[in-house]
Amino acid sequence: MVKIRLQRQGAKKAPFYHIVVADSRSPRDGKIIEKIGSYDPMSEPSKIVIDKEKLEQWIRNGAKPTDSVRDIVDRASK
Repeated sequence: MVKIRLQRQGAKKAPFYHIVVADSRSPRDGKIIEKIGSYDPMSEPSKIVIDKEKLEQWIRNGAKPTDSVRDIVDRASK
């Protein structure tokens, strides 16, 4: 199954995340299919960048977003 999830980047205690499409069996920071955005929780306010066209395309093709990605997308659309 294909999932849309977060891939952690950044230093210790300074996280930065890429929003990626990956196989659910691959590790969190392992092989990805495509990068579709980024999330920086350390900036004020949090910086969220998402390619909405690619997100919609992957969801139409059957990819399931994780709970955290779903929350981030909801915050970005407000």
